[in-house]
Amino acid sequence: MAGQTGANGRRVTLRDVAQEAGVSLKTASNVINGTGRMAEATRLRVQQVIDRLGYQVNVAARNLNRDRTGVITLAVPSLTPPYLAELANRVIDAARERGYSVYVTTYAEGSAKGARDLLARFNTTVSDGLILSMSEVETIAPEDLDVDFPLVVVGARSTWGLCDHVTPDDVQAASEAARYLFSRGSRQLAVVGVRDLIDEETALTATEGNAQQRLRGVLEECRRQGHPLNLRLVGYTGQDWTIGSGYRVTQRLLDAGVPFDGIVAFNDQLAIGAVSALTANGREIPGQVQVIGFDNIEEAAYLQTPLTTMDSRLDWTAPTAVGRIIARIDGSSLEPELLTIPSRVIARATTR
Repeated sequence: MAGQTGANGRRVTLRDVAQEAGVSLKTASNVINGTGRMAEATRLRVQQVIDRLGYQVNVAARNLNRDRTGVITLAVPSLTPPYLAELANRVIDAARERGYSVYVTTYAEGSAKGARDLLARFNTTVSDGLILSMSEVETIAPEDLDVDFPLVVVGARSTWGLCDHVTPDDVQAASEAARYLFSRGSRQLAVVGVRDLIDEETALTATEGNAQQRLRGVLEECRRQGHPLNLRLVGYTGQDWTIGSGYRVTQRLLDAGVPFDGIVAFNDQLAIGAVSALTANGREIPGQVQVIGFDNIEEAAYLQTPLTTMDSRLDWTAPTAVGRIIARIDGSSLEPELLTIPSRVIARATTR
């Protein structure tokens, strides 16, 4: 494991560090890897030599010795949605801090070459483990997740306790979004972003899927507040969560003539489309209609009317997923866990 070139033109080696610090090769290696037991003064002395000589670990050689690649795979259904692009960037940053590189790949949602194929064909000779962002339209069975390589799933899909699952709490987040609008004067909410036609009682039992759990959260909060959601104010988008879809669905809600004074849009792109439709129809925001989105994409803060939104919590999701996959790669015997965190409102000008 060679380091940087020294003053004499020769690369600094681990042996150079050990000799300069007056310790064994094993002790020098333990300091570099953060392992082993030794006096703190010894560890400090060795670290000072490492810093002074400019020694750096040859990561490729170290991984070869450990029978590892030093690479984590992140699989997402697409890099087009801002949320998934930011997830990829944050996973890359978190992995880099831990000495890992990230191979980012996409899969064809709901097809024969989707997540199931990816799981079945995962190649451990090119990557040490997989972080899988699970699409809502994937047909996944428990046996698909029963794999012999390190696996962490992110997103609002069930993992049946078979692997680590890292996700914000979508039901809580949607409930908080609706409660925020009610606390600022809204009394009749509309929602934009529901995937499929569904009855209310079934919606209230949802346990997976971003759209399904967010609808459940809104329904539950509307009941708690004594302002039940009028099902004629449910905006169906199918799988299309784009700005254009948000505009078209909001226009349909306006054309239906059922009064509403608040919109919970299930992502920020839908919310941006909703704001555009409301503005085009002369509705004052937030005076007549308040709007809240999800994910806090970068554009949300810079709109003509900056968008109130629910935090994506990618600041937590990405490093948590990376930490968990590395623990699995390192041989952790921890039981698979559901790791979750509540979201929070990021208040801007589309709410009062």
